[in-house]
Amino acid sequence: MSQLITPDLVVLDADLGSTPADVIRTLSGKVAALGRADAEGLFASALAREEKTPTGIPGGIAIPHAKTDAVTEPALAMARLGNPVGFGAKDGPADLVFLIAAPAGADQEHLKLLSKLARSLIKKDFTAALRSAATPEELVELVNGALGGAPAATPASASTTTSAAPSVADTPKRIVAVTACPTGIAHTYMSADSLVAAGKEMGVDVQVETQGSAGATPLPAATIAAADAAIFAVDVDVRDKDRFAGLPFIQSPVKRGIDEPKEMIQEALAAAKDPNARRVKASGSASSSDADTVGESGGAKLKRALLTGVSYMIPFVAAGGLLIALGFLLGGYDITTHADTIVAKNNLFGNLPTEYGAQAWGPVGAYLGAVLFKIGSLSMGFLVPALAGYIAYALADRPGIAPGFTAGAVAGFMGAGFLGGIVGGLLAGYTASWLAKRPAPRWLRGLMPVAIIPLVASIVASGLMFLVLGGPIAWLTSALNNWLSGMSGAAAIVLGIILGLMMCFDLGGPVNKVAYSFAVAGMGAATAGNSAPYLIMAAVMGAGMVPPLAMALATTVRSKLFNATEHENGKAAWLLGAAFISEGAIPFAAADPLRVIPASMLGGAVTGALSMAFGAASRAPHGGVFVFFAFDNFFLWLLAIVVGVVITATTLIALKSVAAKKRQEQELVTA
Repeated sequence: MSQLITPDLVVLDADLGSTPADVIRTLSGKVAALGRADAEGLFASALAREEKTPTGIPGGIAIPHAKTDAVTEPALAMARLGNPVGFGAKDGPADLVFLIAAPAGADQEHLKLLSKLARSLIKKDFTAALRSAATPEELVELVNGALGGAPAATPASASTTTSAAPSVADTPKRIVAVTACPTGIAHTYMSADSLVAAGKEMGVDVQVETQGSAGATPLPAATIAAADAAIFAVDVDVRDKDRFAGLPFIQSPVKRGIDEPKEMIQEALAAAKDPNARRVKASGSASSSDADTVGESGGAKLKRALLTGVSYMIPFVAAGGLLIALGFLLGGYDITTHADTIVAKNNLFGNLPTEYGAQAWGPVGAYLGAVLFKIGSLSMGFLVPALAGYIAYALADRPGIAPGFTAGAVAGFMGAGFLGGIVGGLLAGYTASWLAKRPAPRWLRGLMPVAIIPLVASIVASGLMFLVLGGPIAWLTSALNNWLSGMSGAAAIVLGIILGLMMCFDLGGPVNKVAYSFAVAGMGAATAGNSAPYLIMAAVMGAGMVPPLAMALATTVRSKLFNATEHENGKAAWLLGAAFISEGAIPFAAADPLRVIPASMLGGAVTGALSMAFGAASRAPHGGVFVFFAFDNFFLWLLAIVVGVVITATTLIALKSVAAKKRQEQELVTA
C-alpha cells in the first residue's frame, strides 16, 4: 500500500490565496502531480463538498475531502498556511489544511487510515507538533506516526466510559450516539471523538457508533438498552434506527458534534429527564419518519414523500434507459420486436440469431443487443412499483414498502402509469402510517409491522386502485400520453419553454425537481410509437445544463466582472454543466440572484424550445454529454444547448456590466 502522504504532498508556510477554493485547487494539483487523481475532478468534488458543509473545525484546522472517481489512489495533501483562510469554523480561519482524496471504491484499510488522521486532529499536542515542524519530511513523519498509532475507526474504540463529574452528579450518565456524513471519511469520526472527549470532561459515558466509509460495527444491544438518551449527529439517515426505539433523542448535523459537543450532550441529558421529549419510534408502533419530522406540515410531508419516491425510482430508470440505448446501439431499433424471441431461443455458444436480417454488429451484436434491451426493459418495469413503494416508505417507514410496491404493481397492471403509482403509494403510505399509530394489544404488537400493517394496507390501497381509482387514472394517463405523443410544432415548443424555465428557476430546488420528476416519471410510458417522453427528457436535461455552462463561459469571457471565488467556481462549472449538474450555478445565483436567475431562465427556455423543435430525444435520465449514445439527434441537441449558453452568458455579462457602470458613476458622484 503506497504512502498516503509524502513530502511532495506538503506545502509549508505558503500563501495559497484568500479562499478555500484557492487552497483546495493547489492541493488538488499536488495530488494530481503524483498521478493519483485528475486535478479538476478532485477539485470540483472537494469544492462541492465544501460548499455543502464547510469543513473548518475549531483549532485552526480544515479538512476538505472528497470520495470520487476522479481519484485513482488514496492521498493526503497538507498545507500549513502563512496566510490563514476561513473554512467556516466559528473560532476563525484555518492555518492547517488537510485535503483527503479517496477513490469512489477505496478499500477499507485506506479509509480506516484516513479516518485515524481525522481523529488525531482533535488532539492538541498533535496539532501543536504539526505547527512546529521545520520540514516537510518532519511533518510527514508526524502524520505517519498518527496513522500507525491512532485507534482503529470502530464504534468500540469510539466509545469510552468515565467516572462521574460533580457538575452533572444528578443527571443520567449513559448516552449512545451515531455519527455519519455523506462522505464518511472525516466528519463522521471527528464528531465521534469530540462527543467522547466532551463526555469525558462532563463525566458522562458516551458510546458512539460511526457509520462511515470504513464500515460500521453496530453498538451492542445491551449498551443501547442501558442508555438514557441518544444523540444522532448525522447528515444522512441513521441505519437500523429501530434499534434505538424508545430512547429520547436529539438530532443535529454531523458538524455540530465537532463544534458543540458539550451542548449536544447537555441537550441529550435534558431530553432523558423530560417525559415529553422526542423518542425514537419503532416502525411497528409508529412511523419513524413521523418521529423525525415533528412539526412538519402536511404539504412538506407530501413533498418529501414524493421526492423520496422519485429519488429511489431514478436508478431503475437510469440503468434501464442506458441498457435500452445500448441494446439499440448493438441490435438496431428493430430489436424491440425480436428481443424476447432471441433471448429465449438463442445463445452465444453456437446458436446466434441470423434470421432477423443484417445487423451492424452481426449476429453477436443482435444477441447482445437483445439481452441488454431485455434487461433494460425489465428494469424499467420496476419504475412504477418503486415509485409507489418508496413514497409509502417515506410516509410509513418499512411497513409501507410492501403495500406501496403492491399498489404500484396494480397501477402498472391497469395501465395507470406513474400517476397511478403516485396515488397508490400515497394511499399505501398514509394507510400504513395510520395503522401504525393505532394502539394494539401486547400480544399483537410483534405482528403489526411484519404482517398486519402490510396486509391491511395492501388490501386498502390496491383494493381502491382496482375497484375505484385505477380505471379513471388509467384513462387520464392514456389521454395524457396521447396528448404528448400528438404534440408537434408550437405545442411542443411551448412545453419546452415551460420546462426550460422551471429547470432554471431555482437550480436544483423544488421547481427544478418538479420538472425533472415529470420527465423521469414519464419515461415509463415511452414506447416505439410514443417517443414524446424521450423528447421531454432531452429538453429538461439540456435546459438544466445551461446555467452552469453559461456561468463558466461568462467568467472566461469577462473575468473582470467576477471575483476570485467565482473564477474558481466557473472552472468547476464546465464539468458540472457537461454532466447535467445544475447546482454548479448555485454559488453564482446565491451571490447575485437578480441577474443570474433571469439570465439562466432566458437561456434555458430557448434551449428547451430548440430541443423540442429539433426532435432531440434522450433515453437516459441523467449524464449530460457523457451519455451521447442514448440520444437521437445528439448534435442538434448540443446546438440547442450552445445557443442557450451563449444567450445566458451574454445576458448576464450585459446585466453585470450595467450594474458595474452604475456603481462607477455612483462612486464618481460620491467623490
